[in-house]
Amino acid sequence: MLGMAAPARRPDRGRRKGGPLTACARLLLLLLVVPFVAGAGPGDDGRWHAGAYAFSDELGGFTIRAVSGTGTRSDPVVIVQELASASPVTLVIRATRVIRPFAMAGDPANGFLYLRLETVNGSGAAWVAFGFELQEVRGEASGYGDGLSFDQRRADSQRVGSDAFALHDSDFEPEDRLVFRGGKTDPGETAVFRFLVTDFTPVAEFYLVQDPRIPYS
Repeated sequence: MLGMAAPARRPDRGRRKGGPLTACARLLLLLLVVPFVAGAGPGDDGRWHAGAYAFSDELGGFTIRAVSGTGTRSDPVVIVQELASASPVTLVIRATRVIRPFAMAGDPANGFLYLRLETVNGSGAAWVAFGFELQEVRGEASGYGDGLSFDQRRADSQRVGSDAFALHDSDFEPEDRLVFRGGKTDPGETAVFRFLVTDFTPVAEFYLVQDPRIPYS
């Protein structure tokens, strides 16, 4: 009939529902993904993922609190950890991406891993030295010929250091060991260690033994 207003159009229910649902889904996805990208917590497998590697305290004696970084020189993997005693503990390191020796930094596990360990002394005794040992086979010190080392091809020490210990000694034969000394870390304090691990014949899994040393009684 002339003069009557046209009936109002019904809103597009599909569009009205789809917009908010899509936004909520995106927000949920972001909340789920960001913690793993930022290294805010361990994955479902209990391992902490960073760069091309995963790190685990599964062998006991210490607790990993946080892991971040990609493992490059400008963005080292930073591991915040607490040792419960002055006994040696073992960090398990696994490659989580394809292994490509000497590849440019990026997605592959290329055999070069810059580490920064922020280590809390959770024991009841002061540490007067701190040692590290690399192992390709658990319980057996890495030898000179297996390619795994604390950057044994470089004579300088620019890539090795600590805020708690002024000196360090490197031994590549017959074992790959790195010992920091000339300082002290009291109970409750944090010692920072930084160094480069290289493996010219990369393996999918290796171990880093950490050995805090206390004064002899």
